[in-house]
Amino acid sequence: MIAAERYTEAYMINWESNVFPGILGRTCDRPCEPACRRGRVEEEPVAICRLKRVAADNKGEVKSLMPDAPAEKNGKKVALIGGGPASLTVARDLAPLGYEIHLYDEWHKGGGMMRTQIPAFRLPEEVLDEEVNYILDMGIHTHFNTYVDSLKEIIDKGYDAIFIGTGAPRGRDLNLPGREEADANVHIGIEFLANVAFEHVDKIGEKVIVLGGGNTAMDCCRTSRRIGGKEVNVVVRSAFETMKASPWEIEDAQREDIPILNNMPPKEFVVENGKLKGVKFGKVKAEYDETGRRKLVPTGEPDVFIEADDVIIAIGQDNYCPWIERDLGIEFGDWDLPILDKETFQSTLPSVFFGGDSAFGPENVITAVAHGHQAAISMHHYCEGKDVKERLAPMTNLVSQKMGIHEWTYDSFIADDLRYKVPHEDKAISLKERKVEVELGFSESTGFKEAQRCLNCDVQTVFTTDSCIECDACMDICPTSCITFTNNGEEEDLRTRLSAPAENLTQDLYVSEVLPTKRVMVKDEDVCLHCGLCAEKCPTTAWDMQKFLYNVTKAH
Repeated sequence: MIAAERYTEAYMINWESNVFPGILGRTCDRPCEPACRRGRVEEEPVAICRLKRVAADNKGEVKSLMPDAPAEKNGKKVALIGGGPASLTVARDLAPLGYEIHLYDEWHKGGGMMRTQIPAFRLPEEVLDEEVNYILDMGIHTHFNTYVDSLKEIIDKGYDAIFIGTGAPRGRDLNLPGREEADANVHIGIEFLANVAFEHVDKIGEKVIVLGGGNTAMDCCRTSRRIGGKEVNVVVRSAFETMKASPWEIEDAQREDIPILNNMPPKEFVVENGKLKGVKFGKVKAEYDETGRRKLVPTGEPDVFIEADDVIIAIGQDNYCPWIERDLGIEFGDWDLPILDKETFQSTLPSVFFGGDSAFGPENVITAVAHGHQAAISMHHYCEGKDVKERLAPMTNLVSQKMGIHEWTYDSFIADDLRYKVPHEDKAISLKERKVEVELGFSESTGFKEAQRCLNCDVQTVFTTDSCIECDACMDICPTSCITFTNNGEEEDLRTRLSAPAENLTQDLYVSEVLPTKRVMVKDEDVCLHCGLCAEKCPTTAWDMQKFLYNVTKAH
């Protein structure tokens, strides 16, 4: 749709499942991109995440295309605790079904961690407000500036079902010498970001140390650069290659001249005359035992002291639910996480459901959205007295893309097209104002070219044994040597006799029925690009390209 400049339709296709195309087009962790088949031709997959932003930035009016909440309600009342992506997704799915929905959040606006933990230079407030309000405008009863300190009180209000999407709101701390004495200048990462977002904090010392190697640490160091930090260092206890931050987040920090120091665990907050002076670090290296378990061992090098006016600790987050009374019937397990059914997200108290980071620990926005979709189905079934485990199978379909002789509805030309770079705002401008968006997004022309890198892997190869004359034309034309005609055999042996050995044992082989020559056609799906050249070359249409549609069931 993007390649056809049909941005509004592209946006709505994405909105149906991902709910927040403009937000995710800027901030997603991109768990989909490693599966992209373009990565089998070049190093980089299609910029799926950034193309969502292209659709969002260029869309037309979309409000009229979204479902309305009916004026006549169904008589059921639902409470959502926490205003983040999981809760908003539940609201989006249940509102069109006539539920009276009440959303509680301690902040003055919805968005949850998308508002408090993603800096404005990555996610402008107007983009966040727009997509959050698409949902709130469905008639959601909002209770902002309301901190829920008792689940029992919510239960006593008579809701038919309750969804908890409060995230993982407690940042981890460090119990090191000098921590208490330095407290005034030591900040917890997620709290620091929230305080900056709501303008409770607008400055920091010139020398800043950020402890941690995840995405939160990257956001903290870049935020520090914008509110007064001139000498900002990120210090990580492990090696650079094992950092948890996304590679592009690390690149953005380095682009802003922020050094990342590795293999340096903190040992002590150095305080003199009641004032923080800096942090003392050890030097370590990684050693692995025979099971592959890593252990960080001292190198014997002298400790390193780094001066600091402020230190930000960004070493992880934990679930934190002191407001959930422990006598309500909700059982908790490790890490203070609720014990849930992993398919339905139902807790041991049947009317209470969880999702997002509060369900199974910190993940990302798109995972929280997925939780919300599934929890909404469960809540809908629960309120209707149905089995919450009941799920309609995803809707799937296959449709041939053949139009005429060697004519297809998609472009199958394969070219070595390197991924296009996203332009950035000039550093001299973006570092002066924390609300200036750094990534500028693809232009329409670049978005078109990036979309054209797509290999149409939703178009599947379908082989009809009876039509094959074993001319081997498909073998000859295949750019990845994924097709082989050979004698059948045990899988372990067969994998070694293909045009290119099939070494990925987790990917099944596509093996045909026996052909007239007693051979079989074997295709290694692991390296197939779905380019369709086999179908174009085939003189008998034994190969067909069929478009595969997969649509996960939603509550509505």
